[in-house]
Amino acid sequence: MKVVLLKDVKGQGKKDDVVNVSDGYARNFLFPKGLAVEAGTQIMNEIKNRESSRLHKIELEKAAANEIKSKLENAVVKITGKAGGDGRLYGSVTSSEIADELEKQHAITVDRRKIVIANPVKAVGTYEFDVKLYPEITGKIKVVVSD
Repeated sequence: MKVVLLKDVKGQGKKDDVVNVSDGYARNFLFPKGLAVEAGTQIMNEIKNRESSRLHKIELEKAAANEIKSKLENAVVKITGKAGGDGRLYGSVTSSEIADELEKQHAITVDRRKIVIANPVKAVGTYEFDVKLYPEITGKIKVVVSD
């Protein structure tokens, strides 16, 4: 009997998988526990629609990430801070400050947690950081720190 799994079932498959199981296993275990339903045309169409909707959402997110990446290539964020005579800052520049200034100066909204700062910025100068916009999409942002 072909069934569609509603939840992950150990040894059978993951949610929304169509699997072939014995009639007794389906009627006595899977159906009463709400783990599966019989694979009919209506349920199969519903699964296909959900999957196409999920893929469409992923494509929209990738397109938005690529758009932000192209905007970041031309953006230079200028941050000012108090510095000593040798060009060292009192404190450091954080990803939160960079995200705030990016939004103020260029109207580009990026979550502060997506900005990757390997070493703390504690001196005046020009820096370049990676911004992880999507799992495969990484942009670069240029930051100029002055006093």
